[in-house]
Amino acid sequence: MILTLRPTPEEPTVGAPVVPAAEESPGRTPVVRAADRALARPRRRALAALAALVALLAVGAAVLLDLRTPAPRPADAPAGEFSAARAYRTVQTVAARPHVAGSPANDQVREHLVGALRGLGLETEVQDTVADEAGQLSGAAGGATLARVRNVVARLPGTASTGRVFLVAHYDSVQSGPGGNDDGAGTSTILEVARALTNGPRPRNDIVFVLTDAEEACLCGAQAFASSHPLAADGGVVLNLEARGATGPVIMFETSRNNARLVDVFGRAAPHPVGTSFAVEIYRALPNDTDFTAFLDADFVGLNSAYIDGGAIYHTPLDIPAAMDRGSLQQHGDNALGLAREFGRADLTDLRSGHDATYFPVPGGLVRYPGWLTWPLAALAVAAVLALAWLARRRGRVTTGRLAAGFGLALVPIVVAPLAAQLLWAGITALRPGYAELLDPYRPTWYRLAVVALAAAILAAWYALTRRWAGPAALAVGALGWLALLGVLLAALVPGGAYLATLPALAGAAAGLVALASRIDGPWPVLAVTLAGTVAVVILLPTVVLLFPALGMAMGGVAALFAVLLGLAALPVVDLLHPAAGGQRGMVALRARRLGALPAVAAGLAAVVLAGVGLRVDRFDAAHPAPTHLMYALDAGTGQARWLSHEADPQPWTDGYVDGLAKVEDFPGLGDAELRAGPAPAANLPAPKLEVLADTTVGRQRTLRLRLVPQRPVRLATVHVETAGTGGTGIEAATVAGRPVKIDQRQPDGRWWGIVFHAPPPEGIEVTLTLEPRGGQVLLRAMDASDGLDGLPGFRPRPADVGVVGSHSSEMLAVARTYPL
Repeated sequence: MILTLRPTPEEPTVGAPVVPAAEESPGRTPVVRAADRALARPRRRALAALAALVALLAVGAAVLLDLRTPAPRPADAPAGEFSAARAYRTVQTVAARPHVAGSPANDQVREHLVGALRGLGLETEVQDTVADEAGQLSGAAGGATLARVRNVVARLPGTASTGRVFLVAHYDSVQSGPGGNDDGAGTSTILEVARALTNGPRPRNDIVFVLTDAEEACLCGAQAFASSHPLAADGGVVLNLEARGATGPVIMFETSRNNARLVDVFGRAAPHPVGTSFAVEIYRALPNDTDFTAFLDADFVGLNSAYIDGGAIYHTPLDIPAAMDRGSLQQHGDNALGLAREFGRADLTDLRSGHDATYFPVPGGLVRYPGWLTWPLAALAVAAVLALAWLARRRGRVTTGRLAAGFGLALVPIVVAPLAAQLLWAGITALRPGYAELLDPYRPTWYRLAVVALAAAILAAWYALTRRWAGPAALAVGALGWLALLGVLLAALVPGGAYLATLPALAGAAAGLVALASRIDGPWPVLAVTLAGTVAVVILLPTVVLLFPALGMAMGGVAALFAVLLGLAALPVVDLLHPAAGGQRGMVALRARRLGALPAVAAGLAAVVLAGVGLRVDRFDAAHPAPTHLMYALDAGTGQARWLSHEADPQPWTDGYVDGLAKVEDFPGLGDAELRAGPAPAANLPAPKLEVLADTTVGRQRTLRLRLVPQRPVRLATVHVETAGTGGTGIEAATVAGRPVKIDQRQPDGRWWGIVFHAPPPEGIEVTLTLEPRGGQVLLRAMDASDGLDGLPGFRPRPADVGVVGSHSSEMLAVARTYPL
């Protein structure tokens, strides 16, 4: 018996000729086969899919290539160019060893910098003063933070200056590392830029090179310069150079307000302009600070740039010159030199434009447009998606019910992919607890690819499960609807980031309208949706790539979210690649479903394999040690000592020193959170000496004049006054080294209010306190801190595969004593 299979009117077999959708008649919605519920249905599906895939892959490759750092120029490069090889020599000198503010090593670095700048014929001086902190980095636990700073300042006079251009970097390092990248990169870049500028025509405007001190401690050097140096009195444009890692493109991640003119200069003058208005918006909302903060507080304008990948070595002993990517250094220098020359010849009298710009990188340059277009574009995207939905229904590609279903279903991958990425990382950190103390793994590429593969798997599985029922057009319109709504949300909350959703939604809606206005089986629908996918790749792929190092794997879910948004924006192209044409029955349908599930299975398997390879490859060893945190705190008055650690889940090495949680209220300035603590042998170390120079009472006011003198080489000293509980004291005024400090009348709930002073001079610090007596005894708690635990009783040096976490309190040795008055 011979059976003949015939397709039903609405369900053609695979390979059957494509019949165009029926033309609609007035007042009647045409009936369209399930196979034709798409925006593009070419006759030669395989060829169209291949062409679209090749086009998107080519664009993606161009985007990734554009984010690469330039090749470093050799030492014999022309004198007017920036040479990473020449700058690297400065890195090797500056970052030969840790050089925290106030240390002899920092003195040597400063002498080298002064000599180098004077050797270029520049007017060079050292600003030696006391300054308070900038930003939100106070370690005083409710008090004030100050430092003695010695900034290196050099000037290249302009021929007819309309203002000043300031190139800024800090030359001090953290106590736990030599600062090869942070900020040997910025310091060496400034010296090489200064050399290049002095080998060419003199600029129109003054160029001032500012190498600040005590940035790592409290941003105090930048605060001192911006608030009190004569060259800063009239403001100007600041180019701050930083690094928070060892490699990657240099990103311009922060600007002053009303930045449109600045961004225009950046886009024209920087040879490698990488930056996004989204990054600026996010950074403004974060509690992070750099030297740039002090200049913003003083009403300067400017740009802040850094490379940020390779964050595992940030603030650690591994931040050595050899760890530096010379390509990142070259990009730092190329951009800084180009911007210095452009601002050096521009009219600097008016760089504020009245609005922020929206901008993002594209291959070969920087797209930028006025920020006031944010809301009109967001509204236009919403209107375009609504128009697409109306026309798709009018043309019979969707029904109202399927539109609603497509919109609801499109939310699933938007929610599930970020959650899955976070769960993936939680599982990885459970297997490798040391990651919790790292900004990013040492070799994060495998994990990043695993997150992208996981997002792709979720998107592919979702599409395979929903496509046949809802229809490709309904899902595409629903996805664009969420992009348009996200654009509105971003416009309200972070306007500089609205382009991430608005422009792909607008491009996708326009492509859909073109597709619906054309024959479904013609070339125009394929071309239109491919162009829309290209827009999504250009805009969203750099965001995914840059978000990983910016936020670290601990927030990989954010990158997964934008990866899914990219997939949703390119959904019509995904549909071309989908092996199931839709509407089949029997064995053909079963085979199609299996093929449809294949991308999801492959991507899911890739995610597992990539995560496994990451665990295999990124092991802790002598070159990539497991990070640990340990401090030593000695009360010289009682003779009691403790080991302290910030580790929430202590590594095995740390676990040998600490056990349970404890409040460390008797060491104010070490943090008010609970720390891991354990008993330690008492070392024979002297506490800082607190001399009472005067103690007078006039009326209700008691004035104490004190001198705090460290008895050993230290990097900071503190004095705190008890302010809570019976016998407490209210502080009405305070001066440190003759400098008034702010008193927060909303005293903290803790026991102490006080002062932290970084880089104290050997002769000590004079402090004057004006108190309101409340009866009882006044308690003054003096503490100082040095670095390095070697030589302490009971300390066992770290094994080769155990390292130091990048923290300002790692390896701290604190000695305190209470002085009752």
